[in-house]
Amino acid sequence: AIALSSITTTVAAAELKVLSVGDGDTIRVTTPSGANKTTVRLACIDAPETSQVLGIDARQALQKELAIGTEVGLRPKATDRYGRTVAEVLKGTININQELVAAGAAFVYWQYIEGCDRETYSRLENEARLKSLGIWHVPGGIQRPWEYRRGRKADQSSGSRYSCKQ
Repeated sequence: AIALSSITTTVAAAELKVLSVGDGDTIRVTTPSGANKTTVRLACIDAPETSQVLGIDARQALQKELAIGTEVGLRPKATDRYGRTVAEVLKGTININQELVAAGAAFVYWQYIEGCDRETYSRLENEARLKSLGIWHVPGGIQRPWEYRRGRKADQSSGSRYSCKQ
């Protein structure tokens, strides 16, 4: 059997089932037999981290779209450095990645938009922003997840995460 992380073509809906939702842009899926399991990072979007403002809301939005046991298909784009399949996730004909952007549950991840429909993602993000949905309703905005992660990595490497206050 071919490992899911190595697939390069679309996996049709009903070929995979959702096992769990990790955060607002990561799921775990399995084949119907349960023989193959893989973690999927949703392509072309970036949701707030669970430890970040609105991170729990982003996770709940994805859980609402993809309850455990939901049948999904994938449009793989790449494999990331953690071995995850990076893909657009389809529930029937619905592109879940785009649904999350449209609902204001995720940002378009412009640094990694290649292979996705730039115009559609841009339009959906603009509409969500104009309607002040989700991540766009916070006055002054929230820190972008990629900036948040970069800041946390810098804090960890400088040791400030473990410093004590006197």
